[in-house]
Amino acid sequence: MTKINVTPQPKCPVDYAFQRIGGKYKGRILWCLRNDVKRYGQLRRLISGITPKMLTQVLRELEEDALITRKVYLEVPPRVEYALTQNGNKLIPSIEMISLWGQAQMQEHGIPGMEPAEEEEGVINDIDE
Repeated sequence: MTKINVTPQPKCPVDYAFQRIGGKYKGRILWCLRNDVKRYGQLRRLISGITPKMLTQVLRELEEDALITRKVYLEVPPRVEYALTQNGNKLIPSIEMISLWGQAQMQEHGIPGMEPAEEEEGVINDIDE
């Protein structure tokens, strides 16, 4: 007999939201896409520590949840671009507020972290000034 894993739908809006955007990389991917489209390789370079398999999985989940779009160009070599949807764009102010809260908490507890800055290759910082 085949087992079907069904995740129950949360009744709490907070639980529902965090099912969609929770996890180690989803917020950072959404933040990377806030200003413009990015290709897979660009995202991989910007988000340090993510494996190709994990990046592919998280991008698929974000696409299934209609937070990003995936556009495939029929070119050689193949080109795929990712962009925020309208719903994805609605999350950016909330992600920025969470980032500011996180920075304040890190400072309060003496935890070293990145200062807000522009994105650099290999590092995705919390917010732009």
